[in-house]
Amino acid sequence: MKVTEEAGLPGMSEVAETKLRLYIQLCRLDRPIGIFLLLWPTLWALWIASAGRPDWPIVAIFVAGTILMRSAGCAINDFADRHIDKHVERTKDRPITSQRLSPREALWVATGLSVLAFCLVLPLNALTLWLTVPALFLAGSYPFTKRFIALPQAYLGIAFGFGIPMSFAAQLNHVPMVAWLLMLANLLWCIAYDTEYAMVDRDDDVHLGIHSSALYFGRFDVVAVMLCYAGVLLSLLWVGKVLHMGVPYHIGLIGAAGIASYHYALIRSRQREGCFRAFRHNTWFGAAVFAGIYFDYLVAASGN
Repeated sequence: MKVTEEAGLPGMSEVAETKLRLYIQLCRLDRPIGIFLLLWPTLWALWIASAGRPDWPIVAIFVAGTILMRSAGCAINDFADRHIDKHVERTKDRPITSQRLSPREALWVATGLSVLAFCLVLPLNALTLWLTVPALFLAGSYPFTKRFIALPQAYLGIAFGFGIPMSFAAQLNHVPMVAWLLMLANLLWCIAYDTEYAMVDRDDDVHLGIHSSALYFGRFDVVAVMLCYAGVLLSLLWVGKVLHMGVPYHIGLIGAAGIASYHYALIRSRQREGCFRAFRHNTWFGAAVFAGIYFDYLVAASGN
């Protein structure tokens, strides 16, 4: 080690630390917004499926699985977009694009994290295990859809929402209709926030010939985002009617509606900074809905 340092070369610990930082960047663990956007709908489902009393080991499995699968998805996304990201200002310095990590390393990371996520669900029932098959397929294939699907955000919404039926399956060993209503709400929410994200890269996507919802909706992009938010809230109102949810649940939806209105103020001028702020702020939309669910069951339990 002494000879290495005297020669001006980095020590092994420094190299390992640099590699670790690159893997963290590859998996976006330094930017956890994607984890929250994936986690909130899963928590909605876990609390509803258990009537506010989830099995905590199952909660731990799904939280850890969400982190692992989002990280794996980021790695496979950067592999798929390695020839595209170098032409986009926001992504040109990502580890693979800047050649600090190899494409093969990204594949190994994605594969390893996916295997770990699958191992987490092994203690769960057979239905949940079977649902991991489409979940893994959706997560792995999404990054390639923007090349041939006009609205890839819809595909992403299905992929991001698959924790919902899995949560119901894990808690109840079946998937009721309300799970699919939550899936619909999540699909529309995903189109809303990922369109805000796509509005940031609109000019680059036009130049590169990449499909996105921002391009698909064109000059109606802001209207489309707000209609999607409205659809989310209507779907969640439907969920509340089916489950006979009370005042706290509906207060949570009112809070979410207020947050959506704030996002309109951020995106209506279509400025990149405002659109990106709106995208990142969506974690509070998901949190407001979850707070309504959580406190509704808490109040109901205290009244029994």
